[in-house]
Amino acid sequence: MSMGCPVAPGPGAELPDSVLAEVVRGTGASVGLVYVLPPGERVLRLVLVSGLSRQIAAPWARIPMDASIPVVDAMRERRLVWLGSQEDVARRYPQLGIVLPYEFMLAAVPITSGTTVWGGFVLLWPVWHSPQLSAAERKTINGCCLRTAAILQQAADSGRPLQPADEPRLLTAPHPREADPGQAMAALGFAERLPVGCCSLDLEGRLTFINAAGAELVGAGAASLVGNRPWEVLLWLHDPVFEDAYRAAVVSRQPSSFTARHPPDTWLFFQLYPDDSGISVHITPAVGQPDATEPGPPPPSPAEPVGVTALYHLTHLAAVLAQAAGVHDVVELAADQIVPAFGPKAMALSTVEEGRLRIIGYRGYSPDLMDRFDAIPLTSDAPVVRAITTGVAGFFPTFADLKRAYPQARHQDEMAAWAFLPLTVSGRPVGSLVLAYNRPRPFPPAERALLTSLAGLIAQALDRAHLYDAKHALARTLQTGLLPRVLPHIPGLDVAARYRPAGHGMDIGGDFYDLIPCTGATAAVVIGDVQGHDPAAAALMGQVRTAVRAHATDGSSPGDVLARTNRLLTDLDPGLFTSCLIAHLDLTNHRVRLATAGHPPPLLRHPDGRTETLHLPPGLLLGIEPDADYPTTEIPLPPGAVLALYTDGLVETPGTDIDHATTALANQLAQAQSENLDALADTLIDHAEQSAPRNDDIALLLIRPYDEP
Repeated sequence: MSMGCPVAPGPGAELPDSVLAEVVRGTGASVGLVYVLPPGERVLRLVLVSGLSRQIAAPWARIPMDASIPVVDAMRERRLVWLGSQEDVARRYPQLGIVLPYEFMLAAVPITSGTTVWGGFVLLWPVWHSPQLSAAERKTINGCCLRTAAILQQAADSGRPLQPADEPRLLTAPHPREADPGQAMAALGFAERLPVGCCSLDLEGRLTFINAAGAELVGAGAASLVGNRPWEVLLWLHDPVFEDAYRAAVVSRQPSSFTARHPPDTWLFFQLYPDDSGISVHITPAVGQPDATEPGPPPPSPAEPVGVTALYHLTHLAAVLAQAAGVHDVVELAADQIVPAFGPKAMALSTVEEGRLRIIGYRGYSPDLMDRFDAIPLTSDAPVVRAITTGVAGFFPTFADLKRAYPQARHQDEMAAWAFLPLTVSGRPVGSLVLAYNRPRPFPPAERALLTSLAGLIAQALDRAHLYDAKHALARTLQTGLLPRVLPHIPGLDVAARYRPAGHGMDIGGDFYDLIPCTGATAAVVIGDVQGHDPAAAALMGQVRTAVRAHATDGSSPGDVLARTNRLLTDLDPGLFTSCLIAHLDLTNHRVRLATAGHPPPLLRHPDGRTETLHLPPGLLLGIEPDADYPTTEIPLPPGAVLALYTDGLVETPGTDIDHATTALANQLAQAQSENLDALADTLIDHAEQSAPRNDDIALLLIRPYDEP
């Protein structure tokens, strides 16, 4: 039977439910997630969810493209990632294993078309699924990925790419058959006649039905329970163990159970039986009840909202913040995690700079409102300032509470409750976190402790990030100082250069390029890549560039320049190898001579648009063999032709054939419409960055001779 997907979504529309419903139905998956990478962004957005609550999925609603997570790896490597057991998950993705310590199988697959990666599917199965995907399941998954890619491609081509909503959309669980009113009444009568308790929960954990025996056992009427999570209404059920049993049942689709004490001394046994539409719960007095004097979990204070899900969210946030690098990463990760996972409708994160509070990230607030609060002095009498200067958090359950503490306060954000949390490290203020809620909130002690811990994690991450940014800036200053700030103007020659770093922290790439005026109407162009990403690579890059410049200006052929530079490097014996390509341009006779030392092949676009990859005679990398030979090749370079030189970061990604990637780059060069070299360079860089995540620096140099008037 055909499983065709609908046509592309229109402006403002959402990805059709069927793209996920079909793959879940066709593979028997218990949980399905669809992620989309919006154009120009580096954060995956969760757009569709099946078989899971929004609350459980919240930590993965936004995933940075450098995160260690199955769907990102699937997209980066353009292949299916399969995790066949809980042990596989814990070993390969410990962060995921900590937050979801349950038994399940997982497949993550990329959504691709050509060289573009649009997003990915994530599917979960119970552990009784076969150890590997069947051929039929793989075919279904691949087919739905292709059809989803076609929808996204069509939307992008029409100028209306899909824009994810703020929250993912939940698919309604399909019912196996239409409910017959007579059978429904018979089922209700059957449940009410049972001498044991039974109730039903939806996948969000909210109670949808409880029979009379169940209501009597738990000591609450159905009216107070229906529509609520039992552990949020029945205080004696508010223990992480109980909520965890629900999470385990939903994620693993396996029965779970727990025993709880209904005060004063009645022990009840709860058995949870999940499926794709919800959870059936069986409630009975516990057999062999523990002694009534045995202490059970103490009931929490009224209105206590903190449960195991919040604790898992805090653990997840700690793990992702540990991987954050700069301040921007911390801000984006914190903002992406806090709003969906911890309940506020808005948040603002600020840092202390020169006696003022600077807002560095926010969610749920308008830019105009943030502009009004940006750069307020630390001498102001405002709750956010007082939290920083005193180191004491401020919690205001209602605006009336805020007004009593700050009579001059004005209601500007349409929120109903606020938490102002100081960010301090070793007693030193580094910033503040403001959380706002759209309903009054009592902020009981446990939630205040949780939010205080949250602020502590963010403060430590921000402090590390400031240090990282300082080191990163130093590294980039060193690297850019070794590259030409401005390429020289040479009559009759258009040039465009681009450099994109991909390193982290003190990583310093060894990619380099140069344009060297020679005698008369000649010039030399050089591009290269030193092995490694550290100060040693940068130092060697400077030596290679200096050596090439010295030899190229005396009129030597490209092969001779490489040979001399190679002998210098083997004498220095730096322990690092270098790829390099040199082109000597003769603008009068419209010729170019080229030689390569293990460098990616240049591309040549002829004036008529025909583009080819120039496969030059190979030469060894510099620094290996002192007597290596580097043949020189001479070809025509007529006016209007474009010669593209680049480093391997432009075409090399894990799981991708480099020859195919080079061919795709050549096709992009041939199809580009712009006659402006700078615009053409940007097009090639954007194509590479959008087609797959890049893990290496990129250098690109475009050369085009022209006839002078």
